[in-house]
Amino acid sequence: MLGSLDDTVLVVRAAEGDDDAFELLVRRHSPVLLRLATRLLGDRADAEDAVQDSFVNAWRRLPEFRRQAAFLTWMYRIVTNRCLNVLRSRRPTSDLDAVAEPSAPDHQASPTRAAESSAAAEAMSRALNGLSAEQRACWVLRELHGLSYDEIADSVGITHQAVRGRIYRARRHLMEAMDAWR
Repeated sequence: MLGSLDDTVLVVRAAEGDDDAFELLVRRHSPVLLRLATRLLGDRADAEDAVQDSFVNAWRRLPEFRRQAAFLTWMYRIVTNRCLNVLRSRRPTSDLDAVAEPSAPDHQASPTRAAESSAAAEAMSRALNGLSAEQRACWVLRELHGLSYDEIADSVGITHQAVRGRIYRARRHLMEAMDAWR
């Protein structure tokens, strides 16, 4: 029965102490939040920790949730902030090699094409590594998660103009870094 309820109802029930409602919210939104954290942190274990910490934080702060934004938008903000804190604490040694999503194997592709694809993925990983944590967060939320500028601003806690500027600078950096691959 709970599975058919929308997030708004589940949030109200969870805020009133319904553990099952919050568990459903966790199961419903964990996959997308884990992908976000993995893309930002580049390490699956760190991403799992960040998402778990974020849900614990959300559970504690649920009575404060004003419901002006969607629950998922609120969680994007919590997870993004948690990931940014992790990135800032380990900067500049972060490695995004794990971020590149594996492509489906093409059994008819030539070894040359496979090597080119691997080299391009490594170049993109290095280029992403060259972004500031804030630029990377905005770029990932926009390009990989499809959030609007307003949703990113809410998620990251900055203005719409700041989001536009960070995405612009991230795109410019990535275009310059990947120029040899065009």
